[in-house]
Amino acid sequence: MDLKVFDMKSVFVSNLIGPKGMLSLSTFNLKAGSLKVSPLLCSYKGNSHEAACCKDTSQDAIGLVGKEPYAVETYTYRYDDSSASLGDSIMFRQNRVLDAFDDEYGGIVVNPEKLPSDVNVFASIIRSSISLWRKKGKKGIWLKLPVEKCDLVPIAVREGFQYHHAERGYVMMTYWIPDEPCMLPANASHQVGVGGFVMNDKNEVLVVQEKHCAPEFDGLWKLPTGFILESEEIFSGAVREVKEETGIDTEFLEVIAFRHAHNVAFEKSDLFFICMLRPVSSEIKIDDLEVQAAKWMALREFVEQPLIKGDNMFKKIIDMCIARIGKRYCGLSVHKVVSKFDNRLSSLYYNVVL
Repeated sequence: MDLKVFDMKSVFVSNLIGPKGMLSLSTFNLKAGSLKVSPLLCSYKGNSHEAACCKDTSQDAIGLVGKEPYAVETYTYRYDDSSASLGDSIMFRQNRVLDAFDDEYGGIVVNPEKLPSDVNVFASIIRSSISLWRKKGKKGIWLKLPVEKCDLVPIAVREGFQYHHAERGYVMMTYWIPDEPCMLPANASHQVGVGGFVMNDKNEVLVVQEKHCAPEFDGLWKLPTGFILESEEIFSGAVREVKEETGIDTEFLEVIAFRHAHNVAFEKSDLFFICMLRPVSSEIKIDDLEVQAAKWMALREFVEQPLIKGDNMFKKIIDMCIARIGKRYCGLSVHKVVSKFDNRLSSLYYNVVL
């Protein structure tokens, strides 16, 4: 049977309270229930039915036990029939609004841990929630649906929610309430990559051949590169990528340059940072999953490769790296600062005159 919702105020009235505070639920053909009548707690369990409850106080429910009036604390009930399928249940809810909290911009963030599992209940509650939040003048709604609640996605779409972004464990959806242009921030627009220029005291550059590459790049010796991880710094990402691909430990020196390109992957833009690193080890141990080979290569031999020599952008990058080694160019070094705007420790990259 479907999960159904009832208004608790229509259930907890004084004439439903029997002798010794026992609750009668025969009106709804239920054989089990639990009700706290202060100061008494009375509950009942049937042979094949059991009702579990969680606290939800209501001032509208007042009962009489003997001659003394007692305030009755009403509860949210979930009724499970062991003879039915696992998902079959009846839920009584007094508050037909999704559990959520206000954000700092006048919007709503729904609690993903308190979402109903039943699609019919979700459809009903999401409508009433939007109606209430509209009356309260709320703006944007952020709805995070975990992968285990994926059945709720089509319901949210039908109610007007739009996809915002997705990760391995969830999809984030949004809803703009006012009849005006949506002011919610868009999904992340960029991916961030790094490349490590590592040169030893023999004027040899650390280079790799990728195991998986386009045919035209087969056999090319290139700098170790990769993508920044979530919440990872640019400088630490460059050090990590070099270590993963070649086994060489390095120290970050400067950002030499960065490239900005668009429509690179799934219509996203791309930021690619060339970082100069100082090697602190020399023994190469390649990553067999990504790298075909790695070695220390003479700088002259590296820049004379046809693909490197014929690419204007990459040739310019190498020229800047060589100029930096000769102290004729200064890149961006990293500095840790705290801003009063957000009181967070950040990395600020800027030029320091040599």
